Parts: sequence; structure tokens; C-alpha cells
Amino acid sequence: MNSSPTAHWKPHFALGITGHRVNNAALMANMADVEAVLATLFDTIDGLRREVGETSAKIRLHSLLANGVDQMAAQAAIEREWDLVAPLPFGKALNRAINAEAATLDDFRALCDGRPAGDPQVNARAQAIRALEGEATTFAIADRDEEIRAHAEAMLANPSDTHAPAHFAALSSINAALAGRVMLERSDLLIAVWDGATTDLAGGTGHTILTALEIGTPVLIIDPANAQQWAILTRPEELSHRSAPPDEAERIQRLRPLMEYALASVSEERGLIERERWRPKAAFGFGLYRWVEGVFGGRSIKTGTMAAAYEAPDDIASGSAAPVLEAVRSATGEAEDAAAATGVYAGLRDHLFPTFAWADGVSNRLADAYRSGMALNFLLSALAIIAGVTYLPLGLAKYKWIFASIELLLLVGILAITYAGYRCAWHRRWFETRRLAEYLRFAPGLILMGVARPVGRWPRGETREWPEPFARDTLRDAGLPDVTLDRDYLHTVLANVVLPHVSGQRRYHEAKSGQLHTAHHRLDKSAEACFLAAIASVSVYLALEVAVLIGAIPPGWPYAVAKIFTFLGVAFPTMGANLAGLRYFGDFERFSAISQVTATQLKEIEQRIELLLSGDPQRLTYGAATDLVRAIEDVIVSEIESWQAVFGGKHLSLPA
Repeated sequence: MNSSPTAHWKPHFALGITGHRVNNAALMANMADVEAVLATLFDTIDGLRREVGETSAKIRLHSLLANGVDQMAAQAAIEREWDLVAPLPFGKALNRAINAEAATLDDFRALCDGRPAGDPQVNARAQAIRALEGEATTFAIADRDEEIRAHAEAMLANPSDTHAPAHFAALSSINAALAGRVMLERSDLLIAVWDGATTDLAGGTGHTILTALEIGTPVLIIDPANAQQWAILTRPEELSHRSAPPDEAERIQRLRPLMEYALASVSEERGLIERERWRPKAAFGFGLYRWVEGVFGGRSIKTGTMAAAYEAPDDIASGSAAPVLEAVRSATGEAEDAAAATGVYAGLRDHLFPTFAWADGVSNRLADAYRSGMALNFLLSALAIIAGVTYLPLGLAKYKWIFASIELLLLVGILAITYAGYRCAWHRRWFETRRLAEYLRFAPGLILMGVARPVGRWPRGETREWPEPFARDTLRDAGLPDVTLDRDYLHTVLANVVLPHVSGQRRYHEAKSGQLHTAHHRLDKSAEACFLAAIASVSVYLALEVAVLIGAIPPGWPYAVAKIFTFLGVAFPTMGANLAGLRYFGDFERFSAISQVTATQLKEIEQRIELLLSGDPQRLTYGAATDLVRAIEDVIVSEIESWQAVFGGKHLSLPA
């Protein structure tokens, strides 16, 4: 693992499915056509996978397993040996009872308690869901099952009660929307069978379509009444313009780019990644920038400046990630034994954490090379000028060639460092590996909470770059935990995974902000002191000349010290200018401000998490928890974007 993580890179094309239930009139009238179109689409997707992807490429279908289109698509996915993932709006038993459409209190309670229903049709529908559950990874959102079950039972026990149906509809719709959001955030394309009637019902097909378009997930819409003329939409405003190209080949051409983006051959990207080699510490001499931060920022030089060490990918699971892994194992109930663990715990331990450590270590080494290279250029530039005039105060004019040779060597060194920076692409490679590391840093919290960055919100450039697809595929490969998510689960993950991460990052950014602010201030003052010293040295020399004019000192004195003052008049401004240049290059003040903003945002989220954990347990819901997790991810991405905006144009160059 210390060489490259590409062996585990498996491109994914992820589908979501939503559609009407079997009681929808349009679907019932055109069931055969819809089923045929879905089969054709799935076959087309399978064919395109072979054309645009690699043999390792996976196709994954997300389905809520509702009775109707969801189950139809899930069965088709199983037949094609695709991965099936089921984000369920409720715990498994309650989900079966609701989606099997139990019409009596006895049947509903029987299914909730794991017993067969008395009605054969209800029981058959429940068994169909159970069979699909057995083929799928299920992420069951069960934190409000008791409330929802109570309202459902009250509704069935007393049909004249008007309050229970309203409460049941509201809660079940909210949970359906939450499960749908889990599906949408993980999908490259949502396939929707929809009659176009309404988008207002939370958790319904129309609402799911609208949510997908709002978060940037493309939607392939099939109208049951005209199934062959499906259309792909990418913006919410297109819902009122659902005309599709009449030619099937043209429609498929709109599908192809979506798959190419997700599954395009990663051979070129693999080559870029495999050139990177993880090493335990920075190369000799490439700790200069850390040394500058340490000296001017107030950090002890002994704590990782000239010889920073990076955590080995093979050691992270038993090192810094051990507490998080223990929390993951505790929350998911997965086995710790290496042979038995095959779920999220094993994926994090064996692949994702080592990949993060690899990216973090490679990025730190490249950052050390790039930033220290530029700092060294400033240092050598100052030394070259000073070396070129050092012969003056030493009275070694006849040996000026020696000092000129030293100056030339230093200038050649600057050119060599600059050329090496361009040739080795330190700047670009640092940015790439740093983006990957930051995308993966909060991965355990995202994965355990079922939160992901939607495909439409990943940064895209004019050309495909490897960090984003690699990070997306790495997160997808870890998958969703196969769990029934209750309030104990939420509490464990928030308290032991999410909160420690937020607190640690908040402390890091607070310390970093203070250190960078101090470094900026001290560099500024040091540069100012150099210029003041230059003014003082010139002033002293001029004072000596004035003293000669008024007869206060012998005429020979200014001449005797002229070379010394000439040297000082060159050396002090040179050092001051280069310190100012180093301060400008490092942009310590802006980075301090970025870290301070990030720390402030994280502190607010930290306090919200603490309030949620210590408050009324009924307020600890999946919706509330995921809102906080998404807020954390927004802060992370915002910090990455701000950091890139500052350093994006600061390529390694000759000091001016």
C-alpha cells in the first residue's frame, strides 16, 4: 500500500430508481411497456459499460424496494448481477408492513413482529420485499419506527380518527424523502417512471425527481403512457420541457456521456497515481518551509520542521484511525476479525484509511518540496547578492572571482530548483493529492451516516482529473453500512466519530490560524527591521561624511569603512526584500483568515452536535444528524476551495 492505492480502484456507475406503485392507473395500464423499456435500458447500460469502462467497472442500483417500479428494477438488477443497495425509509419489519399494504391492524402487527400476515396477498407482497432484502445491502432508517408504527396502528384501529392518518403520512413521507436523498446522493443517474402529475408530495416520485435535479443528479424520465420516448433532464426548469429526441440512437447518445464520466478508462489516471511514491518523510532540505513556519510562527523547531514524518498507510488502522475504527465496529456490530470482517469496517480499515494516509503523506511531501523550493529560492537569491559583494568588507578584491563563482553557483541553484519544480510538477501533484486526502478525511462520518456528495456537485474542469473520480469511487467502494439505523446508532456515530473529527479539526485550524498570523507578523517586522537597518547604515555613513566636512573626524575615516557600509547597504535591503517576498509567497495572513473562518464554522457545528446529543433523545433524528454532517462537508469543501484559490496561481518561479 505504501506505493499506490490503484489496485483497489474500481470505477462505479450508480443508478437510482423511483416510480409509481402498482396502484397507479397509468403504470397499471402500461406495465408491460414500462418493464420492456427498463429491460432495454438496463441492457444498454450494460453494453455501454463494456464500451466505455473497464472490466473492473461496477454497476450499482439503489432502490427503496417499494411495491411497483422499485421492485421491478431491483429484480432486473439481480438478474444482471449488479450490486443492489436498498436505503429503506423504515426498519425492515415496519417497511414490509407498510409497503405490503396491510389493511388490518392484525396483519400490520403480525408483519411488524416478524410473523406472517393473515391475508395471502399482503403476505406475498411482504415476502417479495423480504426476498429482495436478502439480495441487497440495506440501510434502514429506523430511528422513528416507534412513532410511525404507533400512528399507523392508531389509524388502522380507528378509521374515523383524522389525526393519526395525518401524522402517519407526514412522518412516513419525511422518512421516504430521507431515504430517497441517500439514494440520490449516490447515483450518477436517476431513472424515474413518472406520469408528471405532481412534485409536491415529499418522498413521492415527482418530489424525488425534483430533488435530484436540484442537487445535480441527472434524471431519465419514462412516462408510462409513452414509455419508449424517455428523456434525460439535468435541470429543474426542464421539467416543463420534457420532449425527447424521437430517434432512440440520439437518446442513447445523451446517456453515453454520463457513463463515460463515471466509467471512462482509468488507465491514464492510474499512470498518474502510480508515479507517486509514499515516503516516510520529506527529502533532505525540503523541510525549509516548515522551519520558516516554526521560527516565525512560534512553533518549536523540534516538533516536526526540518524532518517531518508521515504516518504509514499500513500503520494508520492501528494508529491514528484506531479510535474511529473501534467506533465504527461498535456502531455497525461488524466482526473485528480480519477473515470475518467484510463490510464497512473492513473497507475502512483495509482500503479507505490506508488510501487517505497514502494521499496525505504524498501530498505533505510534495507540499514540502514545492513550498520549501520556493523558500529556498528566496534564500539563495539573497545569499547570491550578498556573496557577490562580500569581498568588499574583507578587502579581497583580487579574489573577487571566487565570490563571483559562489554567486553564480547560487544563481544556478535557483534555476535548478525552479526547473525541478516545473519538471516534476510539484505544484499540480500537490494540489491533486491534497484534494484526494481532504475528500477522504471525513469519510467515516459520511459513510456511516449515509451522506455523499452528489455527482453534480463534484468539481469538474475542462479535462477529467483523477482526484475527484478516484475519491468518489473510493467512497462508493466502501459503500453503505448494512445496518438498521436507530437512535443508539446515531448517538454512537455522532459522539464517537463525527464530534471527535469536528473538535480535532476545529483545534487544528485555531492553532494554525494563530501560528500563521504570528508568522505573518514576525516576517513583516523582520523585513521592516532589515530596511530600518539599511537606512541606519546609510545614515551612519553619511553622518561620517558630514563629520569630516565640519572637521569633527579625520578625512580618512569614511574611506576606511566605505566598503563595509556598501556591503551593509546591499545586504540589509536584500534580506528585507526576500523576507517580504517570502511573506507574500506564503500568504500567511490569508491562510490564517481561512483557518479562522473554518474554525469558527466548525465550532458552531460542534456546539450544535453537543446540544443534539445532550438534549431530548426524541430530537436526535436521522434528519437532524445528517443536516449536521452535510454542514461539516460543506465547510470542508469550502476550505479546500479557499485554499486552492490562494495557492492555485502561485507556481514555483524565480524570485523577483
